[in-house]
Amino acid sequence: MCVTESTLRDPGVEANARLTGYVGLVLIVLLAAEFVTGLRFKQLLPAHAVIGFVLIPPVLLKLGSVGYRFARYYFGDPRYRAAGPPQLAMRLLGPLVVALTVVLFGTGIELWLFGYRFGFIWVPLHHLSAYLWFVAMAIHAGSYLRRSLELAYADWRDHLRGAFTRRSLVVGSLVLGAVLAVAMLRFPTPFVPTQGGG
Repeated sequence: MCVTESTLRDPGVEANARLTGYVGLVLIVLLAAEFVTGLRFKQLLPAHAVIGFVLIPPVLLKLGSVGYRFARYYFGDPRYRAAGPPQLAMRLLGPLVVALTVVLFGTGIELWLFGYRFGFIWVPLHHLSAYLWFVAMAIHAGSYLRRSLELAYADWRDHLRGAFTRRSLVVGSLVLGAVLAVAMLRFPTPFVPTQGGG
C-alpha cells in the first residue's frame, strides 16, 4: 500500500522524503544516546558532548531537507502541493521543534566554550530545552518512524535515482559530526575541570 503511494509520487518529492527518512532514522539512535548520557550529565559529560557535536550536521541536514519541502510546498510547487502537506499536528509542532533545537544546541555549545562565564542561566535553560525537545521529538519520531523505515527500505529495494547521493549525504554528515566532535574535544573547555596528569 505504501509502495504504490511511493510509485505514484514525483521522483523529486520522493527523493526528498527518502533523504528525510534516512537522516531521521540516524537521528533517533543518536538522540536516544544523547538523552541517556544527559540523565547522568556530570559522570557522562564527555560522551554527552561527543554525541551532541556529532548530532549537529545530521540535525542541520534534516532541517535542510524538511525546510526544502516546506518552502517548495508553501511557495506553490505543484509537485509538492500534489504530494500534500504533513499532518496538521506535525505542522504545528514543527516550529517548536526548530526553536527548541536552536536553543538546545546553542546553549550546549555556549556551555562547552564558556562554562559559567556569562552566568549560570545557561545550565537550566539547556536542561529545560532538552526535556521539552525530547518530548517534542518523541511525538515527532513516533509519528514518522514507520514511514521512515518504509522510505529507507524502498530506497534499497528500487534504487530511485540519487540513492547513492542520499546515503552519502547522511554518512557525510556523520563524518563531519565526528570531525567537529574531535575538534571541540581538543578545545580547552572551562566546563570540564582539568584532571591532573594525562
